[in-house]
Amino acid sequence: MALGSEQRRGERKPRIEGLFAGEQVEAALDLLHLMDMAWHDCYGPQELEVPPSVLDDVLLLAEGDLAVLITVAREAVVDFRDVRIAADARRTTSS
Repeated sequence: MALGSEQRRGERKPRIEGLFAGEQVEAALDLLHLMDMAWHDCYGPQELEVPPSVLDDVLLLAEGDLAVLITVAREAVVDFRDVRIAADARRTTSS
């Protein structure tokens, strides 16, 4: 079932609050909203939002840094496979 952007934002907010500094939470949520729109433009019409696994990878690589989130979000929309490889490598080194 497709979620509206405000519902998706609300569902993501607790997770983002746990990862980003208080003053960056709304900006991070705004960026994820833009990422959803870009994802839909690139992979739609069936893809209405960034898949959960891609979002997990992006947030892992961002490490709570808004500037890094911007860069990684863009990379994920351009070619999510590169982000997946980097996230898998991060998971391997942190295990």
